Amino acid sequence: MPDAHTPAAVLWTGGKDCSLALHEARAAGLDVRTLVTFTPRAPDFLAHPLPVLELQAQAAGLPHRRLIVDEPYRDGYERSLRALRDEGVRVLVTGDIAEVAGHPNWVRECAEPLELRVETPLWGRERLDLLGRLLQLRFRVVVSCVDTRRLPETWVGRELDASAVAELRALHAAHGVDPSGENGEYHSLVLDAPFFTRRVELGAWTLTRRGPWTALSPGALRLAE
Repeated sequence: MPDAHTPAAVLWTGGKDCSLALHEARAAGLDVRTLVTFTPRAPDFLAHPLPVLELQAQAAGLPHRRLIVDEPYRDGYERSLRALRDEGVRVLVTGDIAEVAGHPNWVRECAEPLELRVETPLWGRERLDLLGRLLQLRFRVVVSCVDTRRLPETWVGRELDASAVAELRALHAAHGVDPSGENGEYHSLVLDAPFFTRRVELGAWTLTRRGPWTALSPGALRLAE
């Protein structure tokens, strides 16, 4: 990790991996100053609703930056990353665990020519160990979206507690389900973390179905008193 005074931003989706990456980066002494979410001009995120991300940032006591990325996407990402660099950010932290389907790390590919360093605190770590780390640190994580070809929709809204992790272990052994959802089996939202001052509450959420994907739609969002 760079020294503790190096300004850093965490690429933020609100899920378990970027949240654990933020915790691990801070534990290593990195000075995280902002959370950044890349979005299209008119975002409609099924698994990671922007209002939840904004509440998470409030709970973490960090500003949340939404950076618009237009086509062509390579130019759009580089333009957004250049803006972060010009504002003083020198390190980007991501929750990437491994290459997906053999694809390289897109953010690193765009960032390095701009002399932005990319840190991936979770890279190469064993999936079940990462889930165990979340349990150890008392993160509260819920499944926000599933691919129903891989997991039943009853998983939506389920907390990733010890019982759920044990079931994911069994599903991995029996059917090859990635315990961390790296093949799109599921997505997650963090409702509480060691660095939150208040818990995020989703209210009376409902289900939204689009093709094979089922996701939760939050109700009256708020931070716990």
